[in-house]
Amino acid sequence: MTAQTLDDLFSELEAAERERRRPPVARWQPTREGVIDIRIAADGTWYHEGTAFQRPALVRLLASVLRRDGDAYFLVSPQEKLRIDVADVPLLALDFEYRGEGDSTDILFTTNGGDYVTVDAEHAITLRGDRPYLHVRDGLEALIVRSAFYRLLDLGVDVGGAIRLHSRGQAFDLPY
Repeated sequence: MTAQTLDDLFSELEAAERERRRPPVARWQPTREGVIDIRIAADGTWYHEGTAFQRPALVRLLASVLRRDGDAYFLVSPQEKLRIDVADVPLLALDFEYRGEGDSTDILFTTNGGDYVTVDAEHAITLRGDRPYLHVRDGLEALIVRSAFYRLLDLGVDVGGAIRLHSRGQAFDLPY
């Protein structure tokens, strides 16, 4: 892929994310609350009544109305708020593209929830134990899948006990 094509792709994906109209779940304060038998396993698989979701589009739809309140996760509509069980975090950062090099690098992740997330101060990469995470939006995080994380480490520079990555002018040190 040529540099111009990559820049165009980045611009298109970032514009698509900015223009994306998400439901205003943070503003919805439904009075009816309950629980629904939806579980998100530690590996990011979504289940309903014990059966794994087979349609990625359904995961993207439900992720669009997902909200985190404290340590709990809810599917929210204007009429009701349904608690779901999340073993770790609700989303997966499946892959990424990057442009630039060194401290002029930009890293853009794609999640299974349909988000395009450019790593920056608000959308940081962190490690908890040996698991890498990306802040996606509104307190929601995505686990960076192993294959993407290993590719990500190849972008970094060893700074004595950590791999340093740059994106949008921010440095992220990932200890090893």
